[in-house]
Amino acid sequence: MPIDSSLIGRTSDPVRTTWDSKDALLYALGVGAGQVDPYDELEFTTENSVDVQQLVLPTFINVAAAGAVGGLLPADVDTAKTLHATQAFTLHQPLTVSGELESVSKIVGVFDKGAGALVQVETIAHDLSGAHVATIEMAMFVLGGGGFGGERGGDAGWEAPTGDPDHVVTYATPTDQALLYRLTGDRNPLHSDPAAARRGGFDKPILHGMCTYGYTGRALLHAVAGSDPSRFTSMSGRFTKPIIPGESITVSMWVDGSSVRYRTANADGDIVIDRGTATIN
Repeated sequence: MPIDSSLIGRTSDPVRTTWDSKDALLYALGVGAGQVDPYDELEFTTENSVDVQQLVLPTFINVAAAGAVGGLLPADVDTAKTLHATQAFTLHQPLTVSGELESVSKIVGVFDKGAGALVQVETIAHDLSGAHVATIEMAMFVLGGGGFGGERGGDAGWEAPTGDPDHVVTYATPTDQALLYRLTGDRNPLHSDPAAARRGGFDKPILHGMCTYGYTGRALLHAVAGSDPSRFTSMSGRFTKPIIPGESITVSMWVDGSSVRYRTANADGDIVIDRGTATIN
């Protein structure tokens, strides 16, 4: 099956996922929780600390409701040539420490970008009672998949912030962070195998975009939401450049009431997540 507009409407079978306390803890470690101070984020990194109730990072929904996104693409697409382009989620209720969801993913757009194809996917997740827990929207850029004569598509409106940011948070990433994050479910060898990274056009394995996204979400949670996951309801961003494990991640935030715009940059000041938004209640 080629990559073109005929893929629009392709829908996955329902995918049921479960998680428990250990999965939530592993995810938190995978996106850097506890690295600066091992006692500073115990509500996300432990389940049995005195007078500390375990909580779940909001960005964990992207793992808990991953759906069957990869299976919607043609089988002959090289994962090393598939890049994460955008990611957005809306939580309709806070995540629990353990749970079970049923998710259905659907291709809702395919755009011809010339050098590649941009494939947009929406995933809807319900709990087993039928309650709508989350909506996840993402896009994949398939290198070499363009040129089929389809619509190019446009960008959703986003006004670049002006003035100094209200908050700036910088995190270091260990050189082995991608090896830890992959244990949360994304085993794409682009992030671990030098040969696969070279096939994708990189000198060495890159950090998962969703790991950078998770670090960014932690920064937003602590700086803007008072470290309270129940106040964090949505987040979106466009991946523009990869982080190499070992580089630092700096998140700049501009707050306007419940709306936040952000940009995430590497140590050189290059933007790695752009057009970022979040909603904090």
